[in-house]
Amino acid sequence: MSTYAIGDLHGCHAEFVTLLEQLNFNPARDTLWLVGDLINRGPGSLACLREVRALGSAARSVLGNHDFHLLVVARGGGKLKKNDTLNDILSAPDRDALLDWLQSLPLSIFEHNTLMTHAGLLPQWSASQAETLGREVQAALTSETSGQFLTQLFGNQPDTWRDDLDGMDRLRLIVNVLTRMRFIDSQGRLDFASKEGLDSAPEGFLPWFQYPRTDDIQLLFGHWAALEGKTPQARVPVEGLDTGCVWGGRLTALNLDSGKRVSVASCQRRA
Repeated sequence: MSTYAIGDLHGCHAEFVTLLEQLNFNPARDTLWLVGDLINRGPGSLACLREVRALGSAARSVLGNHDFHLLVVARGGGKLKKNDTLNDILSAPDRDALLDWLQSLPLSIFEHNTLMTHAGLLPQWSASQAETLGREVQAALTSETSGQFLTQLFGNQPDTWRDDLDGMDRLRLIVNVLTRMRFIDSQGRLDFASKEGLDSAPEGFLPWFQYPRTDDIQLLFGHWAALEGKTPQARVPVEGLDTGCVWGGRLTALNLDSGKRVSVASCQRRA
């Protein structure tokens, strides 16, 4: 009986199946934690959604920014982008069932002192606070006004957390922290422009995991393919799981019991 945390699938279905074979994964005894961004950019987005959903309780996933993008396009009036690979999902006969399932997913998983979110955790947030804030977003996602919520979701403001934030400003920042964060400054202000490696940090900003915390929880995250799963000078116990499969890298699984990593190479080489 093993639990595996797997990095961003991004529609790399063939690699996902190969990785499960490498792990000798058995849904009757084993569990997957998926770090979000199940879809988009890769060629098998629809197949990835169907595969993960079919695993039932053996697979647990958090929402990533690309998953939110799909929901905004499908149900919040958003538009597809040039490099999106979401048309198969949007035209699928089981579209609504897949979207309902995706919309029900949490923004974090916290068990046995390990917290997984798509992008990371603000240094000033505890794991239990992240869970509570994520549930606020889940409530909006599953409410009768979820379409209105999705219509207003995207944006870069506010960019700094305050406990007294409310309404869409509060919900938008929670989503941005948990699904889009990379670099922050000492006040926790998010930078949304820099998406490459550590040398792209704006002046006065550091990766979120290079700030100290007052607890000793283990943090699992994806989202940042340019790091290739590496977290140099991390000030917290942290595991980066996005090893850039859709960009020609690898798809990686971390055994949460043994700490061992298993990776498979991408068969979809991207420029």
